[in-house]
This record gives sequence, structure tokens and C-alpha cells, in this order.
Amino acid sequence: MDVTREDVLRCATLAHLSLREDEIEPMREAMARMLTHAASLDELPLDQVEPMLAGLGRPLPRREDIPRDTFTQAQALANAPVQDRGYFAVPKVL
Repeated sequence: MDVTREDVLRCATLAHLSLREDEIEPMREAMARMLTHAASLDELPLDQVEPMLAGLGRPLPRREDIPRDTFTQAQALANAPVQDRGYFAVPKVL
């Protein structure tokens, strides 16, 4: 699949990546290989395959819910850059 230099630069811009000049060509080649592989998946005969709505029908592994020792409030706040009256202090968002 053809991937141009402009395609690479556009994707880099959208992903907020800054690529050096020597990184553009290897990235173009890698993108072309990925898209070629993805296009090859279209050739698989999947007409008779039923869609899966979940995993393989096996239950998820579970662990026992056993109480255990946890951090004290002082231990949890020990490395907090800013704390206020026993809580983590964070900047206001709204």
C-alpha cells in the first residue's frame, strides 16, 4: 500500500508527534507494511464465521475477596506533592 511522506507528516501532526527528518522514511515504510498487512486480512474467508460478542465463552478468572492490610492515611499522603487537611490537594478543574 502506498504511503507518502505527506501521509506520515499528517499522521504525526494528528498524533502530536515531532519527527526528525531521518525518522520520516522508516516511519513511512512501517506504515506501508502495517496497511498492507491490514489489507491482506480482507482476503480471509470469514463468511461462515459467526461474530463473537464476548471472549471465548469462558468465565473470567476471579480471586477471593479477602480483606488485607492497606495503607494508613499518613502513608498514602507521604509522597503527595500537596496535601490539605488529610486529603490530596489538586488544582480545580472547573
